Amino acid sequence: MVKFLIKFILTAVLTYGLAQILPSVRLDGVGSAAILVIVLGLLNATVKPILKIIGFPITVLTLGIFLLIINVIIVKLADYLMSSFAVTGFINALIFSIALSLVTSVVDMIMD
Repeated sequence: MVKFLIKFILTAVLTYGLAQILPSVRLDGVGSAAILVIVLGLLNATVKPILKIIGFPITVLTLGIFLLIINVIIVKLADYLMSSFAVTGFINALIFSIALSLVTSVVDMIMD
């Protein structure tokens, strides 16, 4: 439980840091980053599997690159659901999604 909380807090702080570094991403604070981490987790658990099933043929044809588009859709959905989070444009959502994936991978490697 403690490990999970540390992972969660670290991910929220790093997500807030990413929002500060990337010019077209707005996040209203670390608290909003924590909510964003929860929202993204819920969207990844519920919506992403459905999008993967629907987009499976395209994913196969693009050799998996379409999964990046699915990640952008998840980020834009979070943008739509949260007033304290905004990402302007498709490319910026793609960059944010890739950076966030890298950050959470590093957190997972450190914590495991």
